Amino acid sequence: MKILNNILPFLFCFSVLTAFAQERTNAKNQDEELGKVSWYRDFDTAIALSEKNNKPILILFQEVPGCATCRNYGHNVLSSPLMTEAIQNEFIPLAIFNNKGGNDRKILQKYKEPSWNNPVVRIVNSKGDNLVARVASDYSAKGLYDAMVKSLQISGQEIPEYMKLLGKELSVNNTSEVKENYYSMYCFWTGEKQLGNNEGVLNTEAGFMKGREVVKVTYVPEIISDETLTSFAKQNRMTPITKDDSYRHSDKDEDYYLQHSDYKYLPLSKIQRTKINSALGNRESAEKYLSPMQCKWLSELKKSKKSSVLFNQNFKTSWEELASK
Repeated sequence: MKILNNILPFLFCFSVLTAFAQERTNAKNQDEELGKVSWYRDFDTAIALSEKNNKPILILFQEVPGCATCRNYGHNVLSSPLMTEAIQNEFIPLAIFNNKGGNDRKILQKYKEPSWNNPVVRIVNSKGDNLVARVASDYSAKGLYDAMVKSLQISGQEIPEYMKLLGKELSVNNTSEVKENYYSMYCFWTGEKQLGNNEGVLNTEAGFMKGREVVKVTYVPEIISDETLTSFAKQNRMTPITKDDSYRHSDKDEDYYLQHSDYKYLPLSKIQRTKINSALGNRESAEKYLSPMQCKWLSELKKSKKSSVLFNQNFKTSWEELASK
């Protein structure tokens, strides 16, 4: 009897964990409207996990199979690597089909959501109460991202660095003006390291122009002005230079410090490449810029044979290829 009493709690926990695992969709084989996120499908399970892990619940009310708007939301918003990472790691992801009966219908009625509707997202706490306004009639990644950040802040959660980088890229894609400056210096490896470390710098590119080593800097003037960036460059013995037809990108020299590290085997967004290269060059921690999955891949790289160089490949495509292995 004593042995049985000891075993029962273990069996209960195992059965609960098994049930939780079975409730999730398979991101590698699911309807396109769900994107690349592995979703829970049971509301009570999501509530329990939210309370246990102290994470908000991100509820996707989606038509599956759905219209073009629903499919596009799955492809354009819910399949972006860093967006899916944020949804799956900072939240409890829950999908409710708005064109089905049963438990899906019950949750629709609970939140007074219409059937056969375009995508709607609600972010709620462990009691099922809304943390932020529902995301509706805004099918952009930026609209969802802003709601996610606000809900985490309300919940007292820290915004991880990889998610902050995602926000900067989304802001640029939607509203911000982006500018480019060129600077010549004695060594573009050092130039990239120093320039890329500035807040507001999105990307650096090593190249040659007029027989000199130069760095092309893509930046957001709303965050760092031309005057501030150029002043920093001059303080570090760099000279502003006007682009002409002699400019040539040097792919083999770009992100020098990253290329000489295991980070080169990871799929990385452009802004991740820039910040990681600067961190490595300055002998600072670069892992903080990685998402949980990227951290896992990096850890596995240290224990296994190195594979293909991915950092300079298409981010989404290389991510999906590595994730499928």
